[in-house]
Amino acid sequence: MRIRFRARACLIVGVCLSLGWSQKEAVTTTRAHGTFDVKLAPQPLADTTADATLGRMSADKQYHGDIEGTGKGEMLTAGTSVKDSAGYVAIERVSGALHGRKGSFVLQHSGIMTRGAPQLTITVVPDSGTGELAGLTGTMGITIAGGKHSYDFEYTLSKSP
Repeated sequence: MRIRFRARACLIVGVCLSLGWSQKEAVTTTRAHGTFDVKLAPQPLADTTADATLGRMSADKQYHGDIEGTGKGEMLTAGTSVKDSAGYVAIERVSGALHGRKGSFVLQHSGIMTRGAPQLTITVVPDSGTGELAGLTGTMGITIAGGKHSYDFEYTLSKSP
């Protein structure tokens, strides 16, 4: 009788865990919107023999809106002989406040332009949140229209790692 009870209890616990029914806190996805100003400055490459299709830049950003703060980053770029085809990767530390919560986090950028068609992925580096932004995860989209930059940041903020 005890063996059957234990087997049933283990089965119930296993089903609950596999369905995600545990003591984890509920996570809500939130959106942040706003604009940013960016200044890019060319920097020397580590490989001084690299051809002109490769580049390196520093990025300084000022965020406005639901994110109030600054972004500091480093970008590597690659152009090609085909018009409007290129790629870039960047790491950016954002410091300030997100919906009033203070701290910092790191964004990883990966962008590709294929003959003018852009693809961009910007993701929060896991476990990079500090202060009131510890536990932050999310993705950011950027729109450039009329020379103005805006962002749409979809994120979750959990208190437990």
